Parts: sequence; structure tokens; C-alpha cells
Amino acid sequence: MTNNLGRSARPFLRHRLLLVALAALSTHLYAADLLVATPEEYAQAAKAAKPGDTIVLKDGEWRDFDLLLRGRGQTGKPIRLTAQTPGKVVLTGQSRLRLAGRHLEVSNLIFRDGHAPGGEVIAFRRSSTDWAEDSRVTGIVIHGYSKPDRSQSDHWVALYGRNNRFDHSQLSGKTNLGSTLVVVRNETSGLENHHRIDHNWFGPRPNLGSNGGETIRIGTSRDSLSDSRTLVENNWFEHCDGEVEIVSSKSGGNIYRGNVFFESRGSLVLRHGNGNLVERNVFIGNGKPHTGGVRVINRDQVVRDNYFQGLAGDGFAAALTVMAGTRNAPLNRYGQVENAVIERNSFIDVRSVFLGAGTDEERNAAPVGSTIASNLFIGTGKRELLRTLGDLSGIAFRDNVQSPRASGGFPGGVQGREVTLQRAANGLQHPLELEGVGAPRDLQFIARRAVGVDWYPKTAERVALDGGRTLEVAPGEDSLGTALAASGPGDRLQLGAGRYVVTRTLEVAHPVSVVGPTRGTARIAFSRPVLFDLQRGGSLRLARLDIDGALAPDQAGNAVVRIAPGSQATNYELRIEDSRIHGLSVNAGFDLINAGKGSMADLIALHRVEVADVSGAVLSAAAETDDLGTYNAEHVEIDGSRFRRVAGAVVDLYRGGTDESTFGPELIVRDSVFEDAGRGDAALRLRGVQLAVLDGNRFRRSGDVRFSHRVGDPSLLASRNQFAAGGRILADIPVEAIQ
Repeated sequence: MTNNLGRSARPFLRHRLLLVALAALSTHLYAADLLVATPEEYAQAAKAAKPGDTIVLKDGEWRDFDLLLRGRGQTGKPIRLTAQTPGKVVLTGQSRLRLAGRHLEVSNLIFRDGHAPGGEVIAFRRSSTDWAEDSRVTGIVIHGYSKPDRSQSDHWVALYGRNNRFDHSQLSGKTNLGSTLVVVRNETSGLENHHRIDHNWFGPRPNLGSNGGETIRIGTSRDSLSDSRTLVENNWFEHCDGEVEIVSSKSGGNIYRGNVFFESRGSLVLRHGNGNLVERNVFIGNGKPHTGGVRVINRDQVVRDNYFQGLAGDGFAAALTVMAGTRNAPLNRYGQVENAVIERNSFIDVRSVFLGAGTDEERNAAPVGSTIASNLFIGTGKRELLRTLGDLSGIAFRDNVQSPRASGGFPGGVQGREVTLQRAANGLQHPLELEGVGAPRDLQFIARRAVGVDWYPKTAERVALDGGRTLEVAPGEDSLGTALAASGPGDRLQLGAGRYVVTRTLEVAHPVSVVGPTRGTARIAFSRPVLFDLQRGGSLRLARLDIDGALAPDQAGNAVVRIAPGSQATNYELRIEDSRIHGLSVNAGFDLINAGKGSMADLIALHRVEVADVSGAVLSAAAETDDLGTYNAEHVEIDGSRFRRVAGAVVDLYRGGTDESTFGPELIVRDSVFEDAGRGDAALRLRGVQLAVLDGNRFRRSGDVRFSHRVGDPSLLASRNQFAAGGRILADIPVEAIQ
């Protein structure tokens, strides 16, 4: 009986297997994988694509490719676009990607060696009336794909429409104006968009030196009173230093969860919009200047279960900043903090917590109806942790602990006690004795290796000065220029003792050092108006040199180092050490360093330098007079140097406008001598500088130190300075002693 049933079942089973095979064949026929090798082939494939189809770009370089994926897939059967091999399809030149329709998916592409032809590299729309929904872009790398003019704005990723996802991608090296990733909201496509941004590596973004350098911005002030409901989770923000707002939340109902902010200058800022949630994020600063945490503004914000460690930021970039607002604030101003809940967060080895920040004549609405509860506060021990302005009676403090003692400015609800910390396996520290205070013990953070892609490196790719070869250079006419032309990034030109005559301007387009001998002297004379022309991509170190400008012709714009207007030289370093520079007096405006409009230095440093007989300025960094918040140097250091017979200012540093999106400029002058310097103007002219430190300097027969406030909350710290035969500190803010 069993055998008969088995025999009778065999035809049925064969028929069943045939149906399965036909079904598989049908699926293969209707869900095609189509390899395309040219833009024309791609256009034909994209036009014919059906749900479940995959278009595959052939490995290689695709230059100036306007890539549009437009179609309608189905749930579980998206129309896909991908690379033949992850990491081997590179879009270069002026390429871009646009998506429009529903259920689309793009993956495994690289954008580098160029810049977008318009305002976006990747846009989830074709036009203002044709956008993407329920679509995904994943495994994308955008690396250094910046417009050459940093004042030209674009966004690398622009999310439009609804229910879209951007994930497991790597974006690094943006140097021009505009957010790295932006969520664009409008009533046509729906303000409540429910996007998801997750598992991405937002890599190094250098200081922009102006507003518009956010890594993520969600919404605008215009539509900020409505909810976006975007989820930002499990991303890494590493060395994102573009401006004070790493994340600028300008809408409501968003969730920021499980992200890591690693050594990034600035903060996650709840700038506009209400009812946002910030939870279970980890902020690690490792003492890097201006590393911040969360800034709270507006109504119904919740900040809970987060971990903050080693944050050195202050002011608007403190580990926790609760702002004062404006009553009945316009949409573009600061709304009053109402009903904020800040609970169960750990602040460990942080420089500052700032409550009532920004209080002034306009921002005079103190926080109300808010709670700060069950938080752990541990400062650096170098200064008082808490800074307050205005009335804090609208904040209820409950069950908080500060170690080893509570700051005097805290009202009740903060207990001072010694706390012993224990480091967990993931590196986070928790108090042994306290339950329910500080970040949860089960808080985990996303591993760096789990974000981005595994087929493209997560590197900054920035060559350091003296990171390359050492090239020996002998004295002679134009031998220095020949050696510079043959040098590569990071190389060191080691000069022997003797005289070097330079008859052409030396263009510096990569990091390079020019260093004299330890015995004897390398003397450089130049017969052009400019000795070094520092260009985009360049950095320069000069050490143990004697530079004489006596042979330079009488022409406008004379300088030893020029950063020309329009050069787009940004984020460069210029170091001059253990050198003597003199004879810059052929006309009335010969500068040692002239930083032109549009340029931006990370660092200009003069250490143990002797400068004499200069008809212009030692450092002229005052070209940004449009008062838009831009400036020419982030950090200026002068140490152990001597300046004699300088007609102009030794330092002329300017930052105008009222924008609050930047940290600099900063100036430190220590143990230096000024003789007959700036007598007709000022020895130091500092306008809009955010931090100036003057320590142990001597001024003799020299002009004043002139400091004028332009924006923000600047500090002028001065100690052990001596003035003889004229000169004094003139400032429109109080001068504080150095602690």
C-alpha cells in the first residue's frame, strides 16, 4: 500500500518540481541584472527598468555623469542601481546622482576627484515636483568632492520626499560652504518626512571659518514649528569641525540616538523646533579644544541617558548648554526653553556646563518648567564646572551628583560627593556607588568598524609637515626653487650654509618645510615682490633661516609669504621658527605675511623669530571686511620673538559681523618683545577676536594693543606685560588676569 502510494505520487512530484523550476526561470526573466558600460546604455536600461530589476555599472571611472534613477519599484522589489564591484565604480569630474519615484535603491558608488555640477551631489529628487519616497541610498563614499571655491555652497546629500533612508556610507573632506547632509522639507512633499539616517561615517570636515559648515541639518527656521520625525541613529561623527553646530536640528519630533561624536568641534544643537529626543549618544572629546555636547533651545526637548567625556568646549559648545531665549521669538531667533527634561546623563572630565547661555538684552527669557535630574557631573578640576547667567528658578534640580563637590551656582538638587569610577569593557566609565545616576550601565556605542563601508578606508589623508623625504639643497641662484619644484607632500628641504638667491616667486601647493643648517647660516635673498606664494593644498614651515628683503622690487603687495585673494588656500599651517627676517622696507606696505580675502589658516605660528625693519605688518589677516562672520586665521601663536622697527601692526586680525557659528579667531602672544612697533597705528590690532592671551610681553616705544568686541563672548587675558615709553591695552571688554 505504501509502495503504491509512493509510485503514484512520483508524477505529481515531478510536476511540482517543474512548476518550481518554471517559477524560478520566470523570476530570473523578469528580475533582470543588466550590466551597462556607458551613460547611453545606462539611460536605456533605466528607462526600461521594472520592479526587481538591478542595473549594474561596469567597473571603472565615470566622468561628468548626470546619473538619474527614476522609476517605481514595489515593496520588497525595488529598482536597484549598484556597482559591478563595490569600490571600483568611481564617479568623477562633475557627476551627480538623483532619484525620483518609489522603492528605489542605489549602492556601492564612489564620488571623488571633482565636484557636483549644481547644488547637490546626491538628491532624493529630480525636480521640485518629482521626488523620491520609500527609497534607499546605501554604501556610498563621497570623499573630498568639494567645489574649488569654498564660498560656493552645495550639499553632498539632500533628502527630499518621505520615508527615505541614507545608511552605511562614508562622507569626508568637505571644504566648501553648505551642510554635508541636509533634510529639505516642504509642504508639497510633506513636512513630516520620517527619514532614516543611520550607520554612516561622517569623517573629517575641516573648519570652514564661517556659518554653513554643519555636518547634518534637518529643516530650516521657516518650517521649524512642524515635525520632521527624522531618525538619526548609530552614526559616527569623527573630526567634524566645520562650525559650532555639528548637527543643526531645525524641526521637531526628531530622534538622535546611539551616535558617537568623536573629537569633533561643536555640538548637537536643538536650534529650532520642539519635542526632539536625544538619547544614548556618546560624546568623546579627549581634551580637543571646542569639543561640545548638546545645546538645548525651544520647547519639550528631552536629553537623557547620554555619555559625555573629555569635552573641552565652553560657551555655546559646553558639554551641556541650556540657552536663554527671546520672548515671542521670530522663527530665526532663539525660542525660550520650556519643559526641557535633562536626565540620567554622565558628564565626566568636561570643562563646562553652561545654563542661561546667551543672556543679553534680546535673549532675556530664562528657561521655565524644566527639569535636570539624576545626572552625574565631574569637571576637569582646572576651573569651576558650572557657569550660569540669568534666572535659574525655572529649572528644577533633583537627585544630581557632582564630584567631588557641588558648584556654588547650582541650587538645591545637586549633591557633592566623592565618586569612584569603574571603566567598562567598552571604555565608558560609571560610578560604583550610585544607582540611577548618570548614563545607564548597559549603554553601548556603535563600533567604528560597523559604520560606513568595509571596502574603502576611513582616513583623513592629510599629509603633515615633515612627514615626507628630506632633500638636500646646496646654495646658489634658484637652487631653492628647483628643489621646491621637485618636492612632494610633506618633504623637507634641508639647506646648507650659504647664500640662496631666488629670482622667481616660489609656489607652495603642498606641505613643505624649508630648514636651515644647525651650524652656519642659510641666507635667502629674493628679487621678486613675493618670496613664497602659498596656494590651495599648501602648508609651509620655515626654520633656521635668514631672509632679507632688500633685493625685492617696489611693487604693491610685497610680502615674504603671500596667500593671494582667490587662492582658496584653506586649513593650511604656516610656521616660522628660529629665523631672522629683515629688510622689508622698499615701500610703505611690505608685509611679512599677507593673508588675502577668501583664505583661511588653521594655524599661523611665529616661534623664536626676530623681525626688523618692516614697512607693513608682520601678519596682515584683515581682508574679510564684508562682515559676514568669516576671517583669515583660526589660531595665531607668537612666542619668544622680537619685533623691531615695524611700521604697521605686528598682528592685524579681523573678524566682523554678528554670526555666532564659529570659534575663532584666537591669538596667543607670549614672552615677546616689541620695540618701535606699530607706533602710527597699533602694535596689535584685534577686531572680533574671540580669545586673546597676552602673557609676559614687553612693549617699548610701541603702539597700543587695541581690542574691539564684535560678536559672541570674547575673552582678553593679560598678565606680566610691560609698557615703556608709550603703549597700553585699550579694550571694550574687561581685561582678565591669566589664571
